[in-house]
Amino acid sequence: MSNGVASQEQTLLLDLLRATSQNQEVYPILQNNLDKLDDDFALLLRQWVSDQFAKEPVKAINITRIILRFSTLIQRFEQGNLGNNLEIAIAGYEAVLPIITRETFPKEWDTIQQALVTAYQQRQQMLSRTIANLRQNTVQNQTQISTLTEQFQQELQQAKLQVDELKTAITQLKQESGNSHKTQQLACLMADFRELKQRQSFLQQLAIKAKVLPTPHHFNTAIFYDMENLTMGRHNPNLRNLSLKKIKQNIEQNSLVSKIAIQCAYADWSNPQLRALKQEVQEIGIETVQIFDYGHKKNAADIQLAIDVIELAYIRPSLQVFVIVSGDGAFAFLAKKLHEHGKTVIGCAYEKQLNRFFKSVCDDFLPIPAPQEIINQMQVTQVNNNGTANLANDNNNSSYDDIFVITQQSLECLKQSHEQKNQLRQGGIPISQVYEFLKSKIPDFAERWQKKGCSQLTKFLKKTLEGTDICLSSNNQMLILREMSTTRSHESSNSIQL
Repeated sequence: MSNGVASQEQTLLLDLLRATSQNQEVYPILQNNLDKLDDDFALLLRQWVSDQFAKEPVKAINITRIILRFSTLIQRFEQGNLGNNLEIAIAGYEAVLPIITRETFPKEWDTIQQALVTAYQQRQQMLSRTIANLRQNTVQNQTQISTLTEQFQQELQQAKLQVDELKTAITQLKQESGNSHKTQQLACLMADFRELKQRQSFLQQLAIKAKVLPTPHHFNTAIFYDMENLTMGRHNPNLRNLSLKKIKQNIEQNSLVSKIAIQCAYADWSNPQLRALKQEVQEIGIETVQIFDYGHKKNAADIQLAIDVIELAYIRPSLQVFVIVSGDGAFAFLAKKLHEHGKTVIGCAYEKQLNRFFKSVCDDFLPIPAPQEIINQMQVTQVNNNGTANLANDNNNSSYDDIFVITQQSLECLKQSHEQKNQLRQGGIPISQVYEFLKSKIPDFAERWQKKGCSQLTKFLKKTLEGTDICLSSNNQMLILREMSTTRSHESSNSIQL
């Protein structure tokens, strides 16, 4: 955009916001500037709001009210390009969300969310109509191409026949070249012959280019990252050893992939814990898709990811390979739908957390090393002199992500004591005693296991003890800790379902 055009759009934006703040008519201004209401104007609105919030934080609330009123007005504006009007409205709604948060202004935040949902639905309807029109145009274009190709082949064949006929006529005239009239006729035929040969040569060159011209490597692949699945949770993401760059490199080595056209990662990127991924996301060119929490247990990320995939399958026929970086079984249905449209699906996920139905539907599967596997490979020191478990690589500053490993190692120590080992085998250890034991060995144990999203201690312990020879079982309504080997034969029916 040239400086002059940018200045004009800046002036228009200020005029519109001034009229909005003074309750003046906005639509006449919009009508006189329909050519400026485009994607650049939407970007300008976002940038202007962000700059004003930074420069004049005291006026942020007043600015927010003006932006919301203007967004509502332009969303209802029915002249010009309706898609551009809608994008400008969405830009306004989204631009004020850093100020209007759920915690500080819950009522206003809810109003904005409802307005955004309505705008997103309108945009989806427009896209659906556009897709339908594109499909119709594609069919018409293919029909025209087929007709032109057929005509082209007929014309080429006709040119060949004419050349052959002229050759025969010229040969006969040469044999009768003594007659001056026939000599003149021969000269005319030779001229026609040269013209036809040039035309035939031109048509043949076109045919060669159409059939033989090498096809360059094209951007045929789109990658979609389900970050909640990759980080094993929305509220407490596990980023240990997660490398999006390695995942992308692994995908690029797949023989089905030519070049990557699109990369999208779906998450609540306002979560400060995801800031550690910012540099890597920018470096490898991933588009971050902000997912808002519309309600408890609503998997908005999966829904938005599926919508975007189907939309691109329609409007971008050049995209032939869709990579779903997730182990969620719900994506099996998405893979089947993509197959109906002739697309190839590659799954990419932690193998131990992969839904087998999703894997079976995929055309290919690329495993990712699970973070928990990498953690288990770390060396764990012996119990300290004071009996406190510690990780060798932790530098006495264990993160909450290590609590499973630390707890598992602490419980393994129970078997090192002859008395406690006999207690494990014979009658078990009550959970209350286990809890006191772990509190004495692990600093801030109660706070740390609760940080992992487990509502009960028994659930946390069951997850911790997966794959070990210790398990939880029931004995006279009392939770105890016993060696799995002694319970499998005669207490399998009493195992607690947690």
